[in-house]
Amino acid sequence: MSLPLFEIVALDWVPPDPAGFDALILTSANAVRASGPALARYAGLPVYAVGPATARAAEAAGFAVAVIGTDDAEALIAAAAAHGVTCALHLGGRETGVVAGGIIAASIAVYASEATEIAPESLRALAGTTALLHSARAAEQLATLIDRDGIDRATIALAAISPSVAKAAGLGWRQVVIAPQPTDAALTAAALVAGD
Repeated sequence: MSLPLFEIVALDWVPPDPAGFDALILTSANAVRASGPALARYAGLPVYAVGPATARAAEAAGFAVAVIGTDDAEALIAAAAAHGVTCALHLGGRETGVVAGGIIAASIAVYASEATEIAPESLRALAGTTALLHSARAAEQLATLIDRDGIDRATIALAAISPSVAKAAGLGWRQVVIAPQPTDAALTAAALVAGD
């Protein structure tokens, strides 16, 4: 069963001159999908992608990916700095924790994750299942909704893409399994373990 907690909404943004940057940092595949035609202006910049899904989206859009991160935005920015990047453009979501400073010359929100309304009966259908969590924000939102509707957390197992995502979900779940790598494949494998 699919139960999206957020809807991705493209934001209007003003693309800065690409000549002012030496790399493009992408912390979500949604940034690629939501950027619109203006993204093509940065095709000459090497991309530092937070994970495989973001890298695939960038490559599909015609970008050369220099580094695929294996952890989080902070680790990705450190990797870019280690590769000599000094003036990067970050494109991400409105809710991102990445701000201008250090090697990030500009951080621009190109999309927003808007919470969707989920009926209590849909949430109750999660009992006995495993919920897959891709972000700390999703983990917090799921916990809030479950608690709001008085659903027992102990009836739901969680598969989290990282330790920080698991932590954001809080305590009391039937089981919490953390993916060994922050990839969709590893998350799916973790969900299978949680479902046992």
